[in-house]
Amino acid sequence: MAADSAQPEDLDDVYGDFNDAVNMTPKELREWLDTDESTSVGDSSGGGESTGHASGRRILEIKDTKKADLTESDVAHMRKVVGYVARHSKQRPKGDVEDTPWRYSLMNWGHDPLKG
Repeated sequence: MAADSAQPEDLDDVYGDFNDAVNMTPKELREWLDTDESTSVGDSSGGGESTGHASGRRILEIKDTKKADLTESDVAHMRKVVGYVARHSKQRPKGDVEDTPWRYSLMNWGHDPLKG
């Protein structure tokens, strides 16, 4: 493991939780991030890319990294993704959510709530 990697027992837990939360494949997420819908949601404090959209790009980088090569920064982002998906999922609006900012925001974070 890299010098700044997480402790193995912690990494296993975070890795499992992250892979449960991120239910979109890298291909699905990459294609989603290229859509107008993806860029239409989220907080972009500086007027540029939204936090969620940037997170989606970071998720793709993490997914492309071997588990043993994940850094503390990667693991910290994985925790952030797990927390965001858990919190935001609890805010599900009533009715059909297919074409809602709520779903689009979750998808930027790699989670499609309509996937089984």
